[in-house]
Parts: sequence; C-alpha cells; structure tokens
Amino acid sequence: MTAKMIVEMGTLRLGVNVDHIATLRQARYVTMPDSKNAEPDPVAAASICERAGAHGITAHLRADRRHIQDRDMERLRANIMTKLNFEMGNTPEILDVAIRIRPDEVCLVPEKRAEVTTEGGLDAIASRRDLANTIQRLHANGIRVSLFIDPDEKQIDCATELGVEMIELHTGKLANAFTEKIEAQELDRLCQCARHAHGSKLQVNAGHGINYRNIALIHKIPHLTELNIGHAIVSRAIFVGWENAVRQMLALMENYNG
Repeated sequence: MTAKMIVEMGTLRLGVNVDHIATLRQARYVTMPDSKNAEPDPVAAASICERAGAHGITAHLRADRRHIQDRDMERLRANIMTKLNFEMGNTPEILDVAIRIRPDEVCLVPEKRAEVTTEGGLDAIASRRDLANTIQRLHANGIRVSLFIDPDEKQIDCATELGVEMIELHTGKLANAFTEKIEAQELDRLCQCARHAHGSKLQVNAGHGINYRNIALIHKIPHLTELNIGHAIVSRAIFVGWENAVRQMLALMENYNG
C-alpha cells in the first residue's frame, strides 16, 4: 500500500448539506423557485463546495418540499462531480424520485412536518418491515444505503440485519449538551456505538449540529468516515464567504486519528 493510499484512507470526508441554501431561496421565491431571478442556487453552491475540497453533496428532498425541490435534485445529479447523498423519509413518492434520479447514496431519515429540521434518529426497529422493502429497491438500483440513527447498539444491530452499507450517527445531543456531564455521557455513547458499528462492518458517518466549535469533540469519536454538515457552514458563509466556510471546516477536520 502506497503512502498516498494510506493518507486517503485516513481522511475524514466532508459532505456539505445544501438544504439551507434552498431555504434562503424559498424565503423569497417559494411560489416560483424556477424563476430566472431565484437565488441563491443550491447547484451553484454545490459546485463551489467541490472546488473548495468537499468530498460530497447532501440534500434532503422532503415530502413538503420546504427547501430542496425535485428540480434541484435532478440538477445536482447532472452537475456535481463528487458524490450525491440523497436524504429522504421512507415514503413511496420520494423513493420513486430517488430511484429515478439514481444518487450515489440514500440516507433514510425520520421526517415530521412540524419539525424545523430533523430531530432525532430513525427508529429502524419499529420500521423494520417498511425499511427492508425500501432498502431492497434501492439496492436493486445500485444505490448504497445509510440509516440516520441515534447512538443505540440495538438500532445498529437492526441496521446490520437490514443489510445497509452505512449508518449516520445522530450527534445532535452531543452538539446541544449544556453541561460537561451530559457532554461526556453523549460522547461516550457515540464512541461506544461507533466501535460497535465498525465491528459489524458498517461504514460510520456522523451528522447533525456539528459546527466549528464542537468539531473538536467529534475528533474523539473513533472509526468515522464522513461528516455531513450544513447549517453551520451556511451560517459561517454569511461572514466569510461560501468557499472559505467550506475550507475552514475542512481544515478543522484534518488530522483525524479515528
């Protein structure tokens, strides 16, 4: 194995979520997202992310289409050069869209109309039968599958039995911890579950609430392959620009020793 291969295998990859680029567009153009004046453009943002060094683009096509639209997903699939991670709730309509668009990966997430953004992981155990059918269809179309789950070994075991390639650990409770004690408890749970998933031959990703401050805690979680980060990068970009915001996050992800 060459030195270059070793470095690439040890790199913690960044998937940039462009949902909130579309949120900003929809704030003005919700009734006419295809207007020639509609901005900002999630696809243009994705291209800048790739130029800045991001390893993939993530976008969540929600059932209510509150930010990303079908046309956005089509254009992302046609234009990005890295990898498209299609986040979706487990619904027949969105599954049909995913199969038509053929992303590289699908991450199945819980979805509630009342929430502002995804809060909490998918209950794979309770949804096992429906998930099995969806995963089978995605695999039949050559699409790798991830489950967005809370750090719970029983959920990880269910993911393994369902035959998915990856899990994405929900890091929201760690990100939102308001005392050092809770922070330590959540970090311990995440570390334990990352080890468990790795031992089950699952690729371990992480996401939700990760920002430029708590990224130092994420470095303590072993066996991570990819982080999916959106809101923090969009927020930083207001002050430093989109490309700089991506580069700054990538710099903070360097030297991961998981």
